Amino acid sequence: MIWLEFAILLAAILVGARMKGIGLGVMGMVALAVYIFVFRMRPADPPIDVMLIILAVVTTAATLQAAGGMDYLVRLAEKILRSKPSLIVLLGPLVTYCFTLFAGTSHITYSLLPVISEVATKKRIRPERALSISVISAHLAITASPVSAATAALITILNGQADLLYILKICIPATIIGTLAGVAVCWKKGKELDKDPVFLERMKDPVFAADINTDIRQSDGPLKPGAKLSVLIFATVVLLIVLVGAYPNLLPSFEAGKSNLAIDLKGHVKMATVIELLMLSAAAAIILFCKTTAAEVAKAPLFTSGSQAVIAVFGVVWMSATFMQTNTLVIEHTLGDIVRAAPWTFAIALFVLGILLFSQAATTKALMPLGVALGILPPHLVAMFPAVNGDFVLPGYPTLLAAVNFDRTGSTHFGKYLLNHSFMIPGLVSVAVSVIAGFFLSGILG
Repeated sequence: MIWLEFAILLAAILVGARMKGIGLGVMGMVALAVYIFVFRMRPADPPIDVMLIILAVVTTAATLQAAGGMDYLVRLAEKILRSKPSLIVLLGPLVTYCFTLFAGTSHITYSLLPVISEVATKKRIRPERALSISVISAHLAITASPVSAATAALITILNGQADLLYILKICIPATIIGTLAGVAVCWKKGKELDKDPVFLERMKDPVFAADINTDIRQSDGPLKPGAKLSVLIFATVVLLIVLVGAYPNLLPSFEAGKSNLAIDLKGHVKMATVIELLMLSAAAAIILFCKTTAAEVAKAPLFTSGSQAVIAVFGVVWMSATFMQTNTLVIEHTLGDIVRAAPWTFAIALFVLGILLFSQAATTKALMPLGVALGILPPHLVAMFPAVNGDFVLPGYPTLLAAVNFDRTGSTHFGKYLLNHSFMIPGLVSVAVSVIAGFFLSGILG
C-alpha cells in the first residue's frame, strides 16, 4: 500500500511542477483528498507556521520594494558589481547571497541577474559562469538566513535543541564555503565568450551586436523619498530577530503546558511567532514613515511571488506530512539502521525531496521531523540543513528561468536532456561542500 500512496504523492508533485506557480499546492490538495477519502489516512496538521512566516517575510520584502528600498539596494549592489568587472564570477554570487541572507527569499535577486549578465558580457566573460553560481548561492543563503521560512521551520522542529544563533554559526560559514567552491568550479566553465560559436554567430546580426553593447542600468531616475529609511527599518528588524534568537530570555514567558501556534509547551514564545510579529511590524513602519501605501505593496512583484509560494507550500507540505505520518513506522524501520550508522545519508533524502518539492521550507517541514524521530543528533541535522537546496536539479524554478532569460549571449542554458543544464555542476558541488563544511563546523562547535 505504501508504494501506491508514494506513487500518488510523486504524481502530484510532478504534475504540479509542470503546472508551475500554484500548481504544486493545488495538486498536493488533490492527492491529500485521495489520501483522506479513498485511503482513509488521518490528515496531519497543515503547515500553518511555515505559511505564515512566508507570508510575513514576503509581505515585508514587498513593502520594502514598494517604498523604493529594493531599488536603493540594487544600486548599491550594481556599484559593487561594476567596480571590478573582472571578478564578476566571484562578486555576483556573493552579492546575491547577501541579498537573500538579508531578505529571507531568493526572489529578491531578480533585479540583480540582468546586471550580473551585462557586466560579464561587457567584459567578455561567459555570463553562464557568474549567473549559474549566483542563482545557486542565493538558494544556499535561504538556509543561512535568520528570517527565512526554512530556518524558522528547522528551529520549530528542533524544539529548543538548537537555537537560531547556533544554526547561523553553522550554516552561514558552511554555505559561504559551499558558494566559494561553486565559484571555483565556474571560474573557467565553458568556452570563452569570444570563442563560443553560438555567441559569435549571434554577433553577426548587427541588431543583436548593438543590443549586447547597450548598457542595462538599474540606477536611472531618482529614488523614492523613503527608500533609504525603509532599508534601515528592515535591517533593524532583522538584527532584532537575530538578537532575540541569541537571547530568548528577552521574550516574555507564560504558563507552561498550554501550547498553541504562538506558544510552546514550556510557555515560551516560538521563534516563528517572533519573525511574523517583527516582520509585519516592520512592514507597518515602512508604510507609515516611508511614503508608500498598502495598495502599492499588494501590487509589488514580490507580493505575487510570495502568494504563490504560500499556496504551493500549503498543499504539498500537508500532503507530504500526511504520507509521512501514516507511514512513519515503515520508513523508520527501512531507513533507521542506515541513518543511525551513517547520519550523513539523511542529507541525500533531504536533497532528493528538495528536488521534488521546489521549496527549502517545504522540504524542511516535511522531512526534518523524520530525522528527529530517527534519533539523528540536532547538530548533524543543522549540518545537513543546506541539503534541502535541491530545487535547481529540475530546470523549473523561477530564478533559474530568469537567469537563462537575462543572458542575452545564450551561454546560460537548459540542456537537451533536461538535467545537463548550466546550474547542475555548480549546484551539486556547492550543496555537497556546504554539508561537508557543516559537519566539520558542528564537530568543532558541538
